[in-house]
Amino acid sequence: MREKSEIDSELSRLKKAESDFSTYRSMLELGELENDVSTIFEMEQSILDFEKDLKIYQLECFFSGEADNNSCYLEVHSGAGGTEAQDWAQMLLRMYSRWAENHKYGIEVLEIGVGEEAGIKSASIKIIGSKAYGWLKGESGIHRLVRISPFDSNSRRHTSFASISVYPVIDNSIHIEINEKDLRIDTYRASGAGGQHVNKTDSAIRITHIPTGIVVQCQSDRSQHRNRTIAYEMLKSRLYELELRKREENRPQISKNEIGWGYQIRSYVMQPYQLVKDLRTGYEKGNVDAVLNGDIDDFLRSTISAKICDIQKEDK
Repeated sequence: MREKSEIDSELSRLKKAESDFSTYRSMLELGELENDVSTIFEMEQSILDFEKDLKIYQLECFFSGEADNNSCYLEVHSGAGGTEAQDWAQMLLRMYSRWAENHKYGIEVLEIGVGEEAGIKSASIKIIGSKAYGWLKGESGIHRLVRISPFDSNSRRHTSFASISVYPVIDNSIHIEINEKDLRIDTYRASGAGGQHVNKTDSAIRITHIPTGIVVQCQSDRSQHRNRTIAYEMLKSRLYELELRKREENRPQISKNEIGWGYQIRSYVMQPYQLVKDLRTGYEKGNVDAVLNGDIDDFLRSTISAKICDIQKEDK
């Protein structure tokens, strides 16, 4: 039934696109026939917007991964550098949250480790919506920020690092076996705002999968039982994503610029010039403020397009 629902949704989307295009073309032809400048201008703008939507739809047609249509978890971890790195981690969390909001995705905050002075040490959120994982899975890696630090009284330029990890939300149709003996479960008090009960009881849960070293945390709920359930689901998703990456690594190497864990994928420079550059595709953008406000669609598209081209070359 889920598969049927997804196919019905795609067919409806395609039919609407065909209908919209036919309408725009007819209105444009009518405007040109009657020399109606306002109608011509309006239809030209509508066609430009339609072209953008069509490019997105075209890329999504290539989402062929097992979990590309799923929602996803996104984790942010600050690197070395104390307050500066923690502030950068919070900026990245805001960037992806704004992107999700702009695309009408739901957001659920699962865990936030607040920094001592500012920013965050780590955070986990769930981005809820169709194809969220397909769009964001290429964002895993190290993100670098270069700017004049607002925390430096001497106004010196600092370089900060933070890591992003993206993995899919899985459902009951995907079975992941976990041996309880392989788990270490710790409880701790939730940090940050959340009410007296959250902060005064050990309701937060941390699960460590000893064989792989994977650690997941959840403190979103007042109930320790509920947090344990969410953390367990996150662990299953992480293990599933690990298996997907192993399968990918078993394929012949398709590009020397393939994303690897701990590999710097994007650079954000605010001073002495303004530039965001993806180090895998070479795509760059000068409006850093817009990017940090969630305008990352062009970077996502360039990453997905490059991946598609590499796979097609390899298949040939």
